[in-house]
Amino acid sequence: MLHVHEVCKSYPTAEGTVAVLSGVSLDLAPGTSLALTGESGSGKSTLLHLVAGLDAVDSGRIAVAGTRLEGLDDAGRARLRRDRIGLVFQQFNLIPSLDVGANLAFQARLAGRHDRDWSRQLAEALGLTPVLGRYPEQLSGGQQQRVAIGRALAARPALILADEPTGNLDEASGDAVMGLMLGLVAELGASLLMVTHSERLAARLDRRLHLRAGRVSEAVAA
Repeated sequence: MLHVHEVCKSYPTAEGTVAVLSGVSLDLAPGTSLALTGESGSGKSTLLHLVAGLDAVDSGRIAVAGTRLEGLDDAGRARLRRDRIGLVFQQFNLIPSLDVGANLAFQARLAGRHDRDWSRQLAEALGLTPVLGRYPEQLSGGQQQRVAIGRALAARPALILADEPTGNLDEASGDAVMGLMLGLVAELGASLLMVTHSERLAARLDRRLHLRAGRVSEAVAA
């Protein structure tokens, strides 16, 4: 489902060029989950953004479901995100002018795969049915994160990318949201790549990789 080979990425700064990723390789099989851990600045979010096609590699290659990203232009990467990838970020990124029901359906409608029954099932599983008519500003942080997860899953993507998906929640809320997300991802049969600073949450996934100074330094079986 995901193949990352010898990926390098650097950014210019006032002090000179800084290498963020220095030859990172990993593979993610269909229907499996992988946690990417590491300290702040180790390159976790950068790698996730590269896999999502939100930025381009300096060297190396990334393939999602057999499609190599370096051969795609901006429009092609946007189509890949729309059709094959679900994104869950720590900041929620909900559309404030849309109610919960419309936010849930947004990505699926863009992909032309809106399924009312699946959207209803997602809302029920995520405990959102009573708040479908509310707007993001009327929701708690935990509710907003559940909407973000539901939106990412509504189009039935093959690959879910989650960047610190419970980072804005307290431990109890985070554990509950994490459990819901893992259950729904498994029901979909999708693959999950999750960035997290929490070893406790990482242990709930199938595999773990650790990034240090831009390199994958160790793998730990869950």
